[in-house]
Amino acid sequence: MLKVYAIDGFTPVVDPTAYVHPSAVLIGDVLVGPGAYIGPLASLRGDFGRIIVERGGNVQDACVLHGGERDDTIVDVDGHIGHGAILHGCHIGRNAMVGMNAVVMDGAVVGESSIVGAMAFVKAGLAVPPRSLVIGSPARVVRELSAAEVADKTRGTAMYHRLTQRSLQTMRSVDPLSRPEPGRRRFTPADVDPV
Repeated sequence: MLKVYAIDGFTPVVDPTAYVHPSAVLIGDVLVGPGAYIGPLASLRGDFGRIIVERGGNVQDACVLHGGERDDTIVDVDGHIGHGAILHGCHIGRNAMVGMNAVVMDGAVVGESSIVGAMAFVKAGLAVPPRSLVIGSPARVVRELSAAEVADKTRGTAMYHRLTQRSLQTMRSVDPLSRPEPGRRRFTPADVDPV
C-alpha cells in the first residue's frame, strides 16, 4: 500500500511503469515519470511547490525532495539521487548524479551529466556547467568529467533502471525466514547489471 497523500486538491501522479517503494511518502504536487525508481523511506513533499522526477530518474532511500512555490524541484531524465540526499527547489539535469548525503539548495542548477560528490553542499543559485565534478561544503566545480566517468555514472543509473523492473516484477512483503536456506544463492552481476 503506497503512502500517497493529496493536499489542497493536488494528488501525486505515478506512471504505471515507475516503482515507488511502499515506505516512501508522496504528498501533493508530485509527478513521477515512466521507469522512475523511488526508494525506501524517500519523502517527496509537494505541499509548497511541484516535484518532478522525469523518465528513468531514481531517488534512493531516505532522500528528501521539497521546495517552495517559486522553483520546481526537478530530477531530469536519468537523474540519479544517492542515498540520503536532500533536494530543495533545484534542478538536477539530465543524466546528472547527486551523491550520498549531499544537499542541493533553491535555484541551483546541476548541469547535464555532472556529478555532485557525496556530502557536498550546493548553495542556492549555483549554476553547475554540464559534465562537471562538484565537491565540498560549500560546493565548487573542480574539473570537467572524463568520458569514462560519465559512462560509469550512466551505467550506475542503468542498474537502477533494472532495479525498477526487478522491483515491479518480484518485490513483495514476506515474513522472514528463521535461518538461511541451504546453498543460499548470492546476487550476481547478471542479476543487477543490465550491460
